[in-house]
Amino acid sequence: MRVVLTIVGEDKVGITAKVSNALADMNINIININQNIMQGFFNMVLIADMAKANVTLAAARSTMAELGKEIGVEIRLQSEEIFTAMHRI
Repeated sequence: MRVVLTIVGEDKVGITAKVSNALADMNINIININQNIMQGFFNMVLIADMAKANVTLAAARSTMAELGKEIGVEIRLQSEEIFTAMHRI
């Protein structure tokens, strides 16, 4: 299953490193990353594959939300199907 992870918040050192390390710990493979920083705000959209993950989607979502709180950004993780359905015009 593919998932979409979004991050929004004030830019600071280590966001990408901490997120990618957390995903690696859960054996979630990063497929694509798009990130930018605008006037001090960090924004990332990441697509990942959970086919070989060692956690459930719910557990990964909880882990990433907690990490977001720790580093002061908002992190959301959802299935690609849900993300796509929510963002159709």
